[in-house]
Amino acid sequence: MVTVAILAAGRGTRMKSSLPKVLHPLGGKSMLERVLDSCSLIQPSRYFVVVGYEAEQVKASLSHRENLEFVLQEQQLGTGHAVQQLLPLLHDRDEDLLVLNGDVPLLRPETLQQLLSTHQQHHNAATLLTTQLSNPQGYGRVFCDQNQQVQEIIEEKDCTPQQKQNQRINAGIYCFNWGKLAEILPELSTQNQQQEYYLTDVFSSVSPVMAMDVSDVQEITGINNRKHLAQAYDILQERIKEKWLLAGVTLINPDSITIDDTVELSPEVTIEPQTHLRGKTVVASGCRLGPGSVIENTQLGENVTVFSSVLRDSTIEAGATIGPYAHLRGNVAIGNDSRVGNFVEMKNTQVGEGSNVAHLSYLGDATLGTEVNVGAGTITANYDGRNKHHTSIGNQCKTGSNSVLVAPVSLGDEVTVAAGSVVTDDVEDDALVIARSRQVVKPGWRLKDSAQR
Repeated sequence: MVTVAILAAGRGTRMKSSLPKVLHPLGGKSMLERVLDSCSLIQPSRYFVVVGYEAEQVKASLSHRENLEFVLQEQQLGTGHAVQQLLPLLHDRDEDLLVLNGDVPLLRPETLQQLLSTHQQHHNAATLLTTQLSNPQGYGRVFCDQNQQVQEIIEEKDCTPQQKQNQRINAGIYCFNWGKLAEILPELSTQNQQQEYYLTDVFSSVSPVMAMDVSDVQEITGINNRKHLAQAYDILQERIKEKWLLAGVTLINPDSITIDDTVELSPEVTIEPQTHLRGKTVVASGCRLGPGSVIENTQLGENVTVFSSVLRDSTIEAGATIGPYAHLRGNVAIGNDSRVGNFVEMKNTQVGEGSNVAHLSYLGDATLGTEVNVGAGTITANYDGRNKHHTSIGNQCKTGSNSVLVAPVSLGDEVTVAAGSVVTDDVEDDALVIARSRQVVKPGWRLKDSAQR
């Protein structure tokens, strides 16, 4: 059995933000959520999140996740002090404790699985995640024998010139036998420059201790400032895009594209430059997206084209074409083989199969049937100043250019709305509605001032 403890109590002053460091977003998730995700393969029996700065905000950010236990570290007195907070809570001395940092968000689940497996197979008192750097300057060194048994951990300032040649460093990720750790934790002292309780001080008092090197140095990237956060995002994007390129997705100019790791793509999808896919977006085979599009929390059927448009919280069925310069948001559903064209905005609108909204329209809180043709400049006036109202347009209707449908209003099937009409009343099936003033022409008429010139 293994328990996970994530240290997430610090403010992170170098982030220059009132937001707790572990809540800063990284590719659609907070850093803290990414650390939790890295535990997906080890199936912990309990999760502890050690909180301190803005503890309630951190708790609220994880309210959608189950089985988390929050432990308050009122004063942040070091990593050893943080783990000491578990002493009254964790009673099974045969349990293993995996200690993670809330600001190290790039660990792969496979790495933690391997760390735990190494720890348990060798019956270690403690196992450290380590790595070897070509330039380890600034890091403490971990010294091991030929069997990876840790002999000593020395801070760089205390290393001799020869010891500084050692390239193995401590990544700050640990697995402990809880029973052995719990015996040592109360004995930690603050006799150091920072006057803090260091978790690393326990290694001189427990045995055996083993190091496990992680080959990908990027996994242990810690985030201390906005520059580090940006670098971590680049690493994450590189991983995501490599995955999709190898899975049969075409990325044109990948450096200009961003894809959240919550996005699902099928083979034979083409993503053009300056396109950004976010949230729980799902893209079926044959779609072509971009250039210059933002697609968030949206499902796209097969062979959809999205050109220079913004789509959020929408569903686009197979064969539809969106854009250029369309904006779909808030529960929009576009039917098979439909078209939404230039400078069209939709909100909370459902469009039936084979319909055409080609240009310069706003449709809000509306339902359109099949094979509807919406003329240029048609809008649904859905807001009366207090409430939103619904517009219903039946199958095979046509609206002329510059029409206004004042909700609540309903058009039956095969209704034609004359250009320039303002429709305020329901219209039955198979009808032409004309709602405009008759044109009046007055020959020879001029303004009085003009006539006197």
